[in-house]
Amino acid sequence: MTFVQLIECRTSRFDEMNRLMDAWVEQTRGKRTATHDLVGRDRSDGSHIVEIVEFPSYEEAMRNSELPETGRVFQDLVALCDEEPTFTDLDVVRDEPLCATTARRLFETLAAPGELPPLNDLLDEDCHSHDPVNPQDTIGLDALRREYRMWRDAFDFTFTIEDLIAQGDRVCARWTWNATHKGEFLGIAPTGKRVTMTGMTLFRFTADGKIAETWWQHDQLGLMGQLGALEELEI
Repeated sequence: MTFVQLIECRTSRFDEMNRLMDAWVEQTRGKRTATHDLVGRDRSDGSHIVEIVEFPSYEEAMRNSELPETGRVFQDLVALCDEEPTFTDLDVVRDEPLCATTARRLFETLAAPGELPPLNDLLDEDCHSHDPVNPQDTIGLDALRREYRMWRDAFDFTFTIEDLIAQGDRVCARWTWNATHKGEFLGIAPTGKRVTMTGMTLFRFTADGKIAETWWQHDQLGLMGQLGALEELEI
């Protein structure tokens, strides 16, 4: 279970504290078990500093605290504080990157049977889609829905999300697409074949949590081969 340590202190020497944390990061390189460190300053009280440090588990946090470098930095940290810092130990019971949830919902919605919904709850009205197999970017919600319908008319498909990584306003998904060829696709008559394709999609989100831009990378050449199109070209 992911473990988070919440550290609060008051200091009028924030710049020195910041340099101290840089030194700790450098000194513990390759040894520390912390995976994420976030420092915030109270907008209503500039001397109130909050640090959130994330670890894979409580046990890994204890290993980190036993590092000699951590002990030395802690003593220096206390010396910079106006009063003794406080620590709160938290077991993470819910961790939900909301942009990642929206990206996953888009894949699920594209593969769902029935009429394609408006998608305006997921995509920005001016969303840009970059795909190396298209000569030009697809721009705008209406154009994107037409492109999605083209795929849905040609295939019954599902996405399996293999990896989903979120950072800031970006989400990257690695996926496997499994489908049955049921309708015409790029001039190829329906074959009824079961086909598969792997790919990755990078999403950029707006401030209000909608998808503003997508970059698709997928093995369409391999798909065409499975549909027999490359054999016809060779002949």
